[in-house]
Amino acid sequence: MKGKLLDVIGSVIRRLNIMILEKPLKEGISEDEIKKIIVARYRIYDTLLEMIWNLVGMEKKWAGFSREEVEKAISAILNALKEWEELERKELGSPVILKSVIDEQLRGMKLVNKGNSMLAWMAEEAEKELKEDNLAESYVKAMSKLITTNFYYITYEKGMCKYGNDYALGLRWLRHLGYVQVSTNPALAARAYDDDPELWEAFKEYAKEVLTKEYPEWFKEPEKYADDIAMEATRFGLLDNFYVFRVPFALSKYHDGLVSYQLNPLIADKVDESVKAAREFARRLERDLSVYDAYLWWGYSTPVEKGRPNLVIKVAAGYPASIEIAEKLNEMGIGQNITVSYTVAQEVLVAYGAMKGMAKAIRKGILPTQTYDTNMGGRLEDHLRESTAAELLLKGLEKVDEKKREEIIDKLAKGLGVKEEVWAEMKKKPLKERVDFLMGKRVLGRNMLRDAYVEALVETGAYGSKEEVLKMLTPLENAIKLSGTYVAHRVYEILFAPWNKVKWVEHLTKEYDISLEEAEIILDRIDLLPASKRKPMDTLLTLGCKNMTNTEFPNHQLAVLKEAMSSNLEDYRESIMQPLEEEPLKVLMKLEDFVKAYEASPEVNELLKK
Repeated sequence: MKGKLLDVIGSVIRRLNIMILEKPLKEGISEDEIKKIIVARYRIYDTLLEMIWNLVGMEKKWAGFSREEVEKAISAILNALKEWEELERKELGSPVILKSVIDEQLRGMKLVNKGNSMLAWMAEEAEKELKEDNLAESYVKAMSKLITTNFYYITYEKGMCKYGNDYALGLRWLRHLGYVQVSTNPALAARAYDDDPELWEAFKEYAKEVLTKEYPEWFKEPEKYADDIAMEATRFGLLDNFYVFRVPFALSKYHDGLVSYQLNPLIADKVDESVKAAREFARRLERDLSVYDAYLWWGYSTPVEKGRPNLVIKVAAGYPASIEIAEKLNEMGIGQNITVSYTVAQEVLVAYGAMKGMAKAIRKGILPTQTYDTNMGGRLEDHLRESTAAELLLKGLEKVDEKKREEIIDKLAKGLGVKEEVWAEMKKKPLKERVDFLMGKRVLGRNMLRDAYVEALVETGAYGSKEEVLKMLTPLENAIKLSGTYVAHRVYEILFAPWNKVKWVEHLTKEYDISLEEAEIILDRIDLLPASKRKPMDTLLTLGCKNMTNTEFPNHQLAVLKEAMSSNLEDYRESIMQPLEEEPLKVLMKLEDFVKAYEASPEVNELLKK
């Protein structure tokens, strides 16, 4: 296609133009014919606009198109759309079909996370720029600007980082921005069904037409096969994500374009059952992708393994079995994306399990799939804040009598907005349970400096005046906000810092009898994946050009975008390797649970000695 883009675009437009001119909307044609013409034009407009977004977006870079041919191709498509827009004005008085296409594209963006997302914000911004007398051009200009000036687009284009989406909807738009990974689980897939009712209707039709014939037992005893049904519903809900990422997956030789799927958590501690479930999911997926690829790659001479799933399996690192599961998955050519992981020990040991699996795969001639080493920094931050806040409050309450204790905690519950009926039930529980409830992120939130909490500590008399309490809490809160980032930095240094990467390569060549180049492939196909973000800095302080993919929830994407508008992006280049402040780390090292998360375990120390 390189060097021939304009020829192809011109051929497409020529044929579509004939289709439109041959079927004008005029008086005297039947209602059925009118419907067919409207549907055909709708699909033409939608397809050509999607071509423009691919050429505006990062896809042009992946395909290797030159800037000149891209600009000419976009201009050609836009000229055709403008001409057909004017044709609609003559036929219908206004370009109602084109307008409906634009409205539907923007509506799809607004569905993401029920409107609390970067994509919804982009849709609203684009709407403001639409001009009814120049609809196609105003839409293309507005959306093109929103894409090319976006933080994620710019930093990906500059090679500062790669990105993933922590949601099941909106992936096609995010792909234009340079997103190359999507993290999902059954809960997120369920939210996609909730956000988009049409998806649920499509699954019901699929179940009726396909699943009832393939798995009739599911419908006779649905409770017995609930896990199978949930897995298939999740797979169906994610299929569009797999399709969206097929091209980058193939063009990158399985390096980008990955979709993660979480296995049933009830078998997360069982190696054989987990691996079997992963194989079954991959088998079902490969069946569908083989059909899709037959159409996608028709006419292309580029050799690709048709049907190979662009799949990584979420493996819960909370169980020792996760290391062996990661090894066995990677040995089969299926990548893994660890989850429930927030410690150096978890992330290093599972990453090594993945390395071993990849080495065994390479020895059998299997090119490994990209794999991800997740750092759920926000989860660690939440835990440290909750446990620290609870410990301080309980110690303070020990200093007062029972009557005063109840007064303080009742006042705190009211100050934190707990409903009276909820608190009435909680008062039946032991003191520690009540304190843990109040200090949870759903009540206290993610800020120990809230007035109600500060006042409660002051009233215990254990920590001095309000000024003294704030002086104690402020450095604690600031340090805890960085806790997950400290862990991410340490894991990255151990695995991917240049001086350590060389050692891993040497170890793999000796331990598994593979070549230097093969060992480098293994190290190149593991990315640290900072996840569960709580604030923009969680992303901005973990950017890296190698071995790094930041995955983001839709609302977090919006927060990062707005924060970046007032930032010098170059300040964050290779931020994952830039030293963090020392004082917050000193504060954190006084917290036992942070030390457990940050320090290398005996197993890690033993591994690093090899």
